[in-house]
Amino acid sequence: MKAVCHTHGCFLESIGGVEDHVHMLVKLSTRISTSDLVRALKSNSSKMMKSAEGGCRDFAWQTGYGVFSVDSSIEDKVRKYIYGQKEHHKLQTFKDEYLWLLQRDGIEYDERYLWNDN
Repeated sequence: MKAVCHTHGCFLESIGGVEDHVHMLVKLSTRISTSDLVRALKSNSSKMMKSAEGGCRDFAWQTGYGVFSVDSSIEDKVRKYIYGQKEHHKLQTFKDEYLWLLQRDGIEYDERYLWNDN
């Protein structure tokens, strides 16, 4: 994923996740849209997962994704959050946290379209 970001002029600051999602702190380039970068990240990582020795041939990303911009003054806090995913999600599920973020930021949503399992 770092190489994909680099190819598109972006810088991957931090990456971490758990079984059902990944968080990335990326400094975006003006050379690529957010949606095109996410598409490239998903495509390349899916190919790698399916073709790697001992890889997961049925690996697939969910259809959607979420992107939140952060102020540079809280980058260290975001990095700590990303690296602490395993511990963090012992206290709060990804779904509950994602809904909280959407509500906190006043983003309208229809939960029927948020999850692959609905």
